[in-house]
Amino acid sequence: MQSILSLIRWKNLLMIALVQLLIKYALLESFGVTITLNGFGFSLLIIATLCLAAGGNIINDIFDQDTDAVNKPKKVIVGKSISEKTAYSLFIGFNVVGVLIGFYLSHLVGRSGFFALFVIVSGLLYIYASYLKQMILVGNIVISALIALSIIMVGLFELLPAITPQNQETQLTFFKIILDYALFAFCINLIRELVKDIEDIDGDYKVGMNTLPIAIGRARATHVTLALTFIPLAAVIYYVITYLYHNLWIVGYFLIFIIAPLIYVIIRLFQAKLKSDYNFISSLLKIIMLFGMLSLLIYKYKLLG
Repeated sequence: MQSILSLIRWKNLLMIALVQLLIKYALLESFGVTITLNGFGFSLLIIATLCLAAGGNIINDIFDQDTDAVNKPKKVIVGKSISEKTAYSLFIGFNVVGVLIGFYLSHLVGRSGFFALFVIVSGLLYIYASYLKQMILVGNIVISALIALSIIMVGLFELLPAITPQNQETQLTFFKIILDYALFAFCINLIRELVKDIEDIDGDYKVGMNTLPIAIGRARATHVTLALTFIPLAAVIYYVITYLYHNLWIVGYFLIFIIAPLIYVIIRLFQAKLKSDYNFISSLLKIIMLFGMLSLLIYKYKLLG
């Protein structure tokens, strides 16, 4: 059981579930926004999202057996703790459940076309692991976009089906807030993907992958990643100055838990040389992502203030 939990990256799945719960309960319901799904329906949305994400993590490990043997030999699961055949069975099972729930949910909210999203996500995760991951930046962008989509899905299923001429402005305002968080998640995850590529350059090179650090070198790839880190940093600073300046407690939260750590990431990227340096930066970016999403808890306090 522990091997399966590790295979599906249960900690990452918990973070996805947490973000979706925060959007529904800390943002939408706390302001009395008109929503579509009840508790049961929303639970199904979370389960469908997590099933597809779990399937994506499994197929990624299946195709990464050679690179993982070099990059993280102690963490290899497929072929050791779990056979490749079992891993494939789990991958198929999670995807079937995720897509079927997506089909049910799409009809439940009266938007049958939304079903295509679950099929597309399932297919993209397989294509990413088998092909796109080996292409410069393309794989990084695709997986980051899928992370952002897991956030946007809440807005799609909760807000859009409930739009009326009377509440349209409110619904779209909150949907834009969700998009802002999705964009933040996209940026942070893209940076983290590049950092992981730099960290894993040895194993990726051995199996013939063509990631950014392999194409332009570790040093140049680090410079590109460093430059990209200024984008979410500048965006968060602009957001704080524009919308949050009147509340010192909330400004303090963003300064301590998001802005300062992003500046520290930039400093560490300047100094990074060893594999362990990039591993630390990757972990720090995941923590920044978490605190960015936890800021949803202070939204009501901000708007009421």
